[in-house]
Amino acid sequence: MAQVDIKIPVGILGATGMVGQRFICLLQNHPWFEITAVAASQRSAGKTYMGAVAGRWTGAGPIPKKIAAMKVYDVQKDLKTIAAKASFVFCALDADKQLIKKIEEDYAAADLGVVSNNSAHRLSADVPMVMPEINPKHLEMIEVQRQKRGWNKGFIVVKPNCSIQCYVPLVTAWKKFGPQKIIVSTYQAISGAGKTFASWPEMVDNAIPYIGGEEEKSETEPSKIWAKIENGKFKLATRPQISASCIRVPVSDGHMAAINIRFSKKPTQAQLIKALTDFPNPLDRLKLPSAPKPFLIYFEQDDRPQTRLDRDLGNGMAIAVGRLRQDPVLGWKCVALSHNTVRGAAGGSILTAELLLKKGYIKIK
Repeated sequence: MAQVDIKIPVGILGATGMVGQRFICLLQNHPWFEITAVAASQRSAGKTYMGAVAGRWTGAGPIPKKIAAMKVYDVQKDLKTIAAKASFVFCALDADKQLIKKIEEDYAAADLGVVSNNSAHRLSADVPMVMPEINPKHLEMIEVQRQKRGWNKGFIVVKPNCSIQCYVPLVTAWKKFGPQKIIVSTYQAISGAGKTFASWPEMVDNAIPYIGGEEEKSETEPSKIWAKIENGKFKLATRPQISASCIRVPVSDGHMAAINIRFSKKPTQAQLIKALTDFPNPLDRLKLPSAPKPFLIYFEQDDRPQTRLDRDLGNGMAIAVGRLRQDPVLGWKCVALSHNTVRGAAGGSILTAELLLKKGYIKIK
């Protein structure tokens, strides 16, 4: 295990967007990482960070002074400069997927680790898609990736979609009961679209029953998270089958899911709750700064979890669960909640980077 004695220099690609801003807020007092470079598209390059986000800053407090004065680099043209300043980068770019693939691969080829919030490489055959508490062993694929692509120190690791963060951990905790079929409906906050109520007034007193590409991601990405590695390849899980409906709702932050699930076995309610509260978290012994403890929190009250009350549990990194009850069609149903821009975006990526550092995949410059 790597010992962290000095702060690791990091860059943020797509630093001016909403997720990029969330990275800056979460990293400003991080004990292991220090932001040394911020990058964005050509239209922001050359400006100070404060100038680049003028009128668009969404953080709860002011822009950190050090970051506000930083020059914003061009994410493509200034790669060499960023590589000289950072040991790895977080990718929060919002652009064409093929372009993002190329950018991430260029950074990895330049000996930088890339921890991506973007979906471009999620289904790439040699790229681990990691929820640190669920499938940390998938980081072993980094060596396969490096050999295949001819990279030395560089790599790409991605974070899964924000909509699955609250129900994949539950189903993992219930694996011993044989989950077979899941019907899930997600109620997703507007920040997931990079919006606020000020920038998207149409969402006030409204719900939109369609989020482009979200249902497909919700149904397919879990199969890679639950995959086995055989002969240097991911063997995707075939069970459980998932049917998802994804709805945008007038909430600032926090994705909620209503989950109906069928098991091959017949667990009791007490057994299901115990499996959540006793979840064997592989991160507990690593003492990662962003790891919540507990990871899964079960509420006995009928009216919890609630978005505004519970999205910030564990500094926004914990998963809240409630209303576990019998379902007359599939067997069991419940409600779960996660913070979409913390656990589901920047915070999840930071936790993944902490795990990568502890496991020795990130090299200190």
